Amino acid sequence: MIDHAISALSPLDGRYAAKLALLRPLMSEQGFMHRRVQVEITWLIALSDSGMAPFQPFSENARVFLRGLVSGFTAQDALAIKEIEKTTNHDVKAVEYWLKAQCQQDTLDAALTTELAHALEFIHFACTSEDINNTSHALQLKAARQQVLLPGLQAVADTLRDMAHRYADDAMLSRTHGQTASPTTVGKEMANVYMRLQTAMDRIARVPLLAKMNGAVGNFNAHVSARADFDWESFAKQVVEAPDNPAIGQPLGLGLTFQPYSIQIEPHDYMAELFDAVARSNTILIDLSRDIWGYVSLGYFKQRLKAGEIGSSTMPHKVNPIDFENAEGNLGLSNALLRHLSEKLPISRWQRDLSDSTVLRNMGVALGYAVLAHQSLIQGLHKLELNPAALQADLDNAWEVLAEPIQTVMRRHGVSGAYELLKEVTRGQKVTREDLHQLIHRLAIPDEDKKRLLALTPATYIGLAASLAKRV
Repeated sequence: MIDHAISALSPLDGRYAAKLALLRPLMSEQGFMHRRVQVEITWLIALSDSGMAPFQPFSENARVFLRGLVSGFTAQDALAIKEIEKTTNHDVKAVEYWLKAQCQQDTLDAALTTELAHALEFIHFACTSEDINNTSHALQLKAARQQVLLPGLQAVADTLRDMAHRYADDAMLSRTHGQTASPTTVGKEMANVYMRLQTAMDRIARVPLLAKMNGAVGNFNAHVSARADFDWESFAKQVVEAPDNPAIGQPLGLGLTFQPYSIQIEPHDYMAELFDAVARSNTILIDLSRDIWGYVSLGYFKQRLKAGEIGSSTMPHKVNPIDFENAEGNLGLSNALLRHLSEKLPISRWQRDLSDSTVLRNMGVALGYAVLAHQSLIQGLHKLELNPAALQADLDNAWEVLAEPIQTVMRRHGVSGAYELLKEVTRGQKVTREDLHQLIHRLAIPDEDKKRLLALTPATYIGLAASLAKRV
């Protein structure tokens, strides 16, 4: 028997399986079934408390048992549901039948069995499969966002913030259009990405996770036929929005945001918004990965060696920036899937087609590649060691960048043709410290400004970069 990891079709469940152990229980089919059980139980308990059902509100004993089916849900339970599905050929119906079987176990005490028997036909009462599925998807995304995605992004952001502070004063030559430009500091460049990432994370966190519980085509048709004088819309809203871990005496809910207008499916616009927000964070991190790769290539950073690691099968000297390359590749895969999800999911023919169903099963894959990339980035960033000598050598070889402050001071004092003069002296030419100093001595500007310009070096011409880096 070949080990499943080595024979897995997806590297997320093969080569990288251990790295996604936190995400897998949430976004896998097991995770989906777990949330379906949660939704069914929450709906059932709410019905018992509503006064609409022809049985008394559940006893505390029954509530503990029913909620235990959710909190104690295992892989074996998921496999048992899959076994039922072989007969039903319908995954949501299999969950319903599994729940009914759990409520009729021989091991339950007689009083509990009798109490649950009165409620059996109210499992999945008035629900369409999509009432269960859409809420379950929202719960999956809620858990993945809170427990894995945002913590992973925050870990990257925290590392960047630490680097921003540590390297705030380390001057670095900028390159705009690939050409030498006004110096910055290493810390300021890390601060730039940190701030972009914080904004992206805030947008991810703010997307409301919507759910609908309104029947086959969104109109409460079956609900009204069962009890026309009951306020089904308010009831459904309470089930969707009440906390999933309420205070004693408060109604149990799902902790989501109610969607009052839908067809058979929740329209998925919030999913598109969420996936677009995650894709934006991915794009920021692709930018970071490529920049760090470039800085390693320039020698600005060295990488700490790990005993036994090999960078090249034929070139022993190499220490490849593999973590940043892996991150870039996996972030690209994530974005490709996320963009398809956000473009496809909000489209459904008439009141329902099933083209979204198979696509939705890949949400975990799309997020999985992003989570994998976050881990690669953290690992890569922690391997980096600044190389001050390389930074200084680059700065010492780029005196032409001081053409900017010289012409700016000239213009401040009304010297005409300042830009054109510096352009003539520096553009496309190798500029030395001596060249610039000779020019400064000839300028018709106050001696105090001449002294400041003569004291300036590429390494000290960093503006507010250091303070900006320390401020984040």
